[in-house]
Amino acid sequence: MEQSSRQGQTSTLPADPPPGMFALLAGFLCIEFLLAVVCLNGPHFGSDFAEFWAASRLGLAGHATDIYNGAILVQTERIVTPALRDGTPWFYPPTFYLVVLPLSLLPYKLAYWAFEIATLTFFLLVSRRVTRNRTALWCLAASPGLWINLLYGQNGFLTAALAGSALLSLKRRPILAGVFIGLLAIKPHLALLFPVALIAIGAWRTFASAAITTVAFVLVSVRVMGSAALKQTFASLGYARALLEDGACREKMPTVFSFLRFLGTPLRAAYALHALVAMLAIAAVWKVWRSCDDWRLRGASLMTATLMVSPYMQVYDLTWLALPILWLSLAGLHSGWIRGERPTLIAAWLLPLPMAWVATTTHLQTGPWILGALLGVTLRRAIASREVAKPGLAYAT
Repeated sequence: MEQSSRQGQTSTLPADPPPGMFALLAGFLCIEFLLAVVCLNGPHFGSDFAEFWAASRLGLAGHATDIYNGAILVQTERIVTPALRDGTPWFYPPTFYLVVLPLSLLPYKLAYWAFEIATLTFFLLVSRRVTRNRTALWCLAASPGLWINLLYGQNGFLTAALAGSALLSLKRRPILAGVFIGLLAIKPHLALLFPVALIAIGAWRTFASAAITTVAFVLVSVRVMGSAALKQTFASLGYARALLEDGACREKMPTVFSFLRFLGTPLRAAYALHALVAMLAIAAVWKVWRSCDDWRLRGASLMTATLMVSPYMQVYDLTWLALPILWLSLAGLHSGWIRGERPTLIAAWLLPLPMAWVATTTHLQTGPWILGALLGVTLRRAIASREVAKPGLAYAT
């Protein structure tokens, strides 16, 4: 039985970090940053943020739809990154355009730090709702996924904070939880599993709130950008698909599709097998949310499985792993560890750092294996849990 696989007794983290921990973390972060530059093929600091700033500059100049023109967008990016050789067209939805629109009101470097510090603060505040244990929070702050997101200047802090806020608000503030889910329309593929989870527990008020927020968010963004924005957004998805299929940044994609393409699997077969694994991940989320009343396991299953569903997922999206790792660690400390759980958590914590380098040098994409192991550990813990909810009752409204 699963219960017999638990190892050792329950334990707790010290409330205050042990002496020397700050020095250890500081040294690790320096090494981590240097390795990130090497392992990620040397991205310019804030390289992706230049695209956000350029989109804002074009928008505030009255040329919002020009962001979908790759040549114009890259030319604007070169204002702040002259060494940029090429870039990618904008294939974010109009909703994310609203988020970045004010950025170029500030000089580029100041805008970068303002955006990253603001979204990191949001993420850390959400993490404090999970635990106020300072040792746990310092370990979370050292997570490679967070620092890689910072290195790129990406939006991983923001999307992870929105997802975490939705999950933490779901039981007591269902309408607000729906608003947070609706705001994930800035990156719709990261919100795909919320409807599955909400239907599983019968959280219809949250479902309605999320739907209304999403529709309103899209309408406002299209109103600001112009009606042509939606058409151009869908057209830009063709480039995103080409980027995915051509393997331009396959080493940075922790997906089954990427793993299979590294092995030389034909395109259609890679899509089909990825879809099969995605369906298994969705089924795992349904199982956990339907049968387990532990909110930590529900949150961990949804956020981990989300990273396995879309074939297009980037290394900075692994910022999402910080919360599942935190939830599962707290569950292990409280209830005892499941066999293989701690090595899996360590591997998931480290994953964003060496993943791209390992894939580049060995043509082996390790990301989906570790994500699958993490989801498997979550499912095993949920099945073993004694906190079983009656189907559809926990958050039914």
